[in-house]
Amino acid sequence: MSMSGNLKSSPIITRHPNNPVLTASDVPYKPALVFNAGVTKYEGQYVMMFRNDYGDIENETLLPIHTTNLGLAYSQDGIHWNVQDKPCFGMESEEIIRTYDPRLTVIDGRCYVCFAVDTKHGVRGGVAVTDDFSSFEVLSMSAPDNRNMVLFPERIGDKYIRLERPFPVYGKGGKDSFDIWISDSPDLKYWGNTELLLGLEQVPYANDKLGPAAPPIKTSKGWLTLFHAVDIDPSRGRNGWEPYWKKRYSAGIMLLDLDNPYKIIGMCQEPLLAPEVSYETDGGFRNDVIFPGGMILEDDGEVKIYYGAADTVECLATAHVDDLIQMCLTK
Repeated sequence: MSMSGNLKSSPIITRHPNNPVLTASDVPYKPALVFNAGVTKYEGQYVMMFRNDYGDIENETLLPIHTTNLGLAYSQDGIHWNVQDKPCFGMESEEIIRTYDPRLTVIDGRCYVCFAVDTKHGVRGGVAVTDDFSSFEVLSMSAPDNRNMVLFPERIGDKYIRLERPFPVYGKGGKDSFDIWISDSPDLKYWGNTELLLGLEQVPYANDKLGPAAPPIKTSKGWLTLFHAVDIDPSRGRNGWEPYWKKRYSAGIMLLDLDNPYKIIGMCQEPLLAPEVSYETDGGFRNDVIFPGGMILEDDGEVKIYYGAADTVECLATAHVDDLIQMCLTK
């Protein structure tokens, strides 16, 4: 299935004029790429944990992936960021290769971090908790292969809920065809009651895989939930540093039932945000990538959506919550 045609972002969404809001040049310890951040509001300010990849951007070379770690920045307005002078988190052992792609969710006054971990025996998803972003307690690590986990910001029926994206390669004929699943937990450590939430075949602008994006936000109509949707076209030429990059990542949006988030109330049949502007489509490590990791609902109804662009920089887009809900419910 070829999907070489253009995708358009929804007219209800606005890219911030300051984009990108965070680049490698903003970071004092000089990574080559900063992207795929988790962002939340915590104790009166915005907090961003972002992915650092190291190397030489001018010569389009990266250091080995085990150098990847997570950086930290604070903001008063969600736009201008005060980047801390050293990375804040990374797991190291004989088995672990790297830690990356964080998501932040505040539950009952504590900040929880979902993250991906490459190991010598597969990709695992981790959940940790922190109160100060300097010490982290790892609560659970999934079996391989699973990642892109996000937590809901409150318990529902006394259960914690998370979205996730397993990689069932054997069951899918040895090729990409991945979907969004949902699980619950009594304690953030043991996870079960796992069910399929959204299948690849349900998203018209994806043919490769889906995955959870930012942690959901609560609205009067349901849990507003972003996801990333990937299409692949073998006819695409070199598209970034990698000569074989044939994929495009867009952002989709759906609405889940407040009391039963295993139920989708509505989903927009078109992308919310598709790669269109230069920092998303040109000069990046992997062009044509939009990868949302943070979504914040402000008191005035504005929704801030933070996303990695071209696997190179971190960006911000905004929309009104009522428009986002309407997108999901319009047939």
